Amino acid sequence: MQLPLRRALSAAASASAPVRRALSAAAAAAAPVRRALSTAAADADASRHPGWVMIHSIHHATEARTPSPRASLLLAEPPCSSYLLLPDHLVDRRPGPKPGTGIDVVGLLSAVIYATSGDGLLLFAYVDSHAPLSVVSKAFAAGATPTREGELDLDGLNPQDQDLTRFVCNPITGELFRLPDIDGTKKTFFWRHTGLLTRSAAGHGPPDSYAVAMLREHSNSGTFHMWRFLSRTGKWDKIDGLPSPLPLVRRLDIDTEAVAFAGRLWWVDLTWGVISADPFSDRPELHFVELPRGSVWPMPSEDLLVEVQSIHRRVGVSEGRLRYVEVSDKDPFVLSSFALDDDGGSWTLEHRVALGRICEVKGGGPEDTPRIAVIDPLNSSVICVIVGKHVLSVDMEMGKVLGSSPIEEGEGSPWFITSILKSCVLPPWLASSKIPAAGTSASNKGDAKSKTLSDILVRVDRDKKN
Repeated sequence: MQLPLRRALSAAASASAPVRRALSAAAAAAAPVRRALSTAAADADASRHPGWVMIHSIHHATEARTPSPRASLLLAEPPCSSYLLLPDHLVDRRPGPKPGTGIDVVGLLSAVIYATSGDGLLLFAYVDSHAPLSVVSKAFAAGATPTREGELDLDGLNPQDQDLTRFVCNPITGELFRLPDIDGTKKTFFWRHTGLLTRSAAGHGPPDSYAVAMLREHSNSGTFHMWRFLSRTGKWDKIDGLPSPLPLVRRLDIDTEAVAFAGRLWWVDLTWGVISADPFSDRPELHFVELPRGSVWPMPSEDLLVEVQSIHRRVGVSEGRLRYVEVSDKDPFVLSSFALDDDGGSWTLEHRVALGRICEVKGGGPEDTPRIAVIDPLNSSVICVIVGKHVLSVDMEMGKVLGSSPIEEGEGSPWFITSILKSCVLPPWLASSKIPAAGTSASNKGDAKSKTLSDILVRVDRDKKN
């Protein structure tokens, strides 16, 4: 690991303290009741919302089409779930087959939150697909029902025939920005593991620019390529031939959300390790760190689904550090939490607790392996886990459950329900900030090549001291 990255990680940990204190104060002052946040309510009293929420999924609000549709947040104090409400007709549905062609299909539309920025902005996408009527009818006859996202688990559904439309959202003000299509097409389902990273000229407070990025490995070429959208340009561009930092000739299987941390996006292979890059850079440099010793699996076989691991493993950010959490699959179901060291090359075990001894729901402990919901971004000792049909907030340091809430799972798979849960920090200034627009970024004017990750975070630390 290079020295600039070590300095950046160290500076990120120290420079985040004022933000953590501000967000913790907001969380302590929040009323633990669910409410829909309108723009007016948010502007009137931004301190009333919690410091963070656990967003479960997206619902659609039935209302007339407006020139500038806005979202709203059905808000709840964790471990209760919050929901993002979107206006109807936010996207134009893809047309079906022409009458008289003899082709019977059913249109399926879902909206899924892909990532959060670490300072309140959300990235979500509409997935518009068609399925043969015979396939849908067969699924319903077998007892299938749509999930909370409006999806059905249908065999034979072609991912390459699904249209994706991406949006950036401020969940408090409801402001939405629709990203342009990538390379002129909506057929970009395989670019679904997307990250959202913001940057502020002041080093803290509302961002003045953001990047949306996706990373994929070229098969057997030893290189990666990245599609990225930069708010300062308002366009997508593709960067090819990024040298691979992987220590082995092994496929990196990314199947979870990208995490924003320390001026970089971090993509996770939950059987192997984490790869990161700065999407703002003219030539992003990739870095890789393996998971903690004992958590790295051999190269997965075909019958091993990586998505299953996302039920019992998770990577996230809490108290200014990147953290990896896992739970063992046998009683007493040991939950372990690790923090990435400042050198960015190894992990330190911080907490370990047996869930089987402390998690009780209606008088009984876990029968099946608990599932990891989210990592509390403001308290590194607190993890939200799913036990049965409840979400429990577990304080690993105290060895106790702080609270619980029922969770609505529908008929979706356990992997699906855990993968859609996202923690979203709600800083106090979010109610008065706007999503950065093209050409408004002061922090990215000039020669981008001269601004390294270390330069940015050292400046942040200097501004904090002043």
